[in-house]
Amino acid sequence: MPEMSRRALLAGAAATVGLAAAGTPAARAAAPRRVPVTREEHRTVIIGSGFGGGVAALRLAQAGVECLVLERGVWWPTGPGAETFPHATSPDKRMFWLGSTPTVFGIPADPFPHYTGLLEQVPGNGMDMIVAAGVGGGSLVYQGMTLQPAENVFNANLPEQLDYARMDRIHYRRVARMLRIETAPDELIASRTYNPSRIFARDVERAGYPVSKIPMPIDWTFALRELKGEMKPSYTNGDCALGVNNGGKHSVDVTYIAAARATGRVTVATQHNVTDVAMAKNGRWQVSVDRIATDGTVLEKKIITTAALVMAAGTAGTTKLLMRASAKDQIPDMPDGLGTGWGSNGDRIYLWTDFEDDFGAPQGGPVVYGTFDWDDPGTANTVIQASLPPLPNIRSTMIVGYGVSKGRGRFAYDSAKDDAVLQWPKGADDTLYRRINERVTAIAGPRSVLTDTTGAYPSTWHPLGGASMGTVCDLAGRVKGHRGLYVLDGALLPGTAAACNPSMTIAAVAERATDDLIAEDVGAVF
Repeated sequence: MPEMSRRALLAGAAATVGLAAAGTPAARAAAPRRVPVTREEHRTVIIGSGFGGGVAALRLAQAGVECLVLERGVWWPTGPGAETFPHATSPDKRMFWLGSTPTVFGIPADPFPHYTGLLEQVPGNGMDMIVAAGVGGGSLVYQGMTLQPAENVFNANLPEQLDYARMDRIHYRRVARMLRIETAPDELIASRTYNPSRIFARDVERAGYPVSKIPMPIDWTFALRELKGEMKPSYTNGDCALGVNNGGKHSVDVTYIAAARATGRVTVATQHNVTDVAMAKNGRWQVSVDRIATDGTVLEKKIITTAALVMAAGTAGTTKLLMRASAKDQIPDMPDGLGTGWGSNGDRIYLWTDFEDDFGAPQGGPVVYGTFDWDDPGTANTVIQASLPPLPNIRSTMIVGYGVSKGRGRFAYDSAKDDAVLQWPKGADDTLYRRINERVTAIAGPRSVLTDTTGAYPSTWHPLGGASMGTVCDLAGRVKGHRGLYVLDGALLPGTAAACNPSMTIAAVAERATDDLIAEDVGAVF
């Protein structure tokens, strides 16, 4: 392999922060010991504290409903000068969920001690999912693009009964206010480390595409203060792929979850790993939970009973728990569509090496500009530029695409593993990939090399579907035929977020759903 290609591949691996981290179940105690078993009852239990769980906790609490939020990970508090989050260029145990070992395209690196870290690779047949753990879920590590789909793309790919006009008027705007989204100021973009952003915007326009600033849930004054030397670099050197240590990022933990706790009606139980869900004989919902230490040791087993159970454990977590319960008849008569309709959101991540322009190092981040190709709802897509973590200058940056694909996978339950495993057909996203590749190639120009990291390692950071609205749930997330059981996370979206990264639509759909649940179910079910 030529030296530049080898370096590009390794840089792509660093930039995507161990996308091939090998996932295994949580560690068990080395020696047999007695683990206490306790029982609890709660009015409402929410599994997961990401976009769906955060919205559900806040809105239900505001309606007077007491909620227990179960989160398998830990809190990640930030503030100027904090060292809470790990660094992509110096991996440590905080990066990986229990039992994970970093790999670079299949080449094992040194293992780390088990820890309730940020990222877990969920292996599938043909496609892996990269999922987050911790209070705030995926909002802790996502780049932060907060995009609302265009009406034509939304209506062509999501149920029209969602009523785009209502979503636009109420729910998307509510999310934008909660996350306090802003675009990067020109003063910041003009600074030295944001040279890659300026080159990308120029090259997008040269290729004949429109360029737009991307709304982000960031207080950009933090980055401006970094430029003045008032804080150590975090935004301005791209060291924000695994969370922003300085703060200023309006992730779910410091927005929705903080507001929910402030009501006095929400308890967040961290290091509570849900292992099973079931329907009790009296029709209530039963949740089996391991309370774990940060090394995965089970400290206590809990059996929690509730009248209302909100599944918000993320696409992988929610679908796997429900499929396991269905396969073992712990929840009988689940809808036939459970486990189907899964999509990758068309993720494609490239390392862009440019021999004409020097991007420089370090690179300011996380995202400033993007270009939207939304006229055709069937292949609508978005391309953005994202910073590399602080590496030596290799004349490279990141360019990322995602969009609408009709390719769908499904989960299959494996009784030997007691697990549901994604089955992804080869080439399912190829139509979209060709369109994204055409656009990315035009932007990069003839004197560049594009290293397709997703082609080398098929994976997605934006898994969607598995318990989709219309097949498994209604539009408010109610699981069909099962009173008091709800899905309010990415599993509810039918495989696509309509050419956007999913966070804003997951939150807006959850906002819409909880409005309906508060009007119709609180007092009757909750």
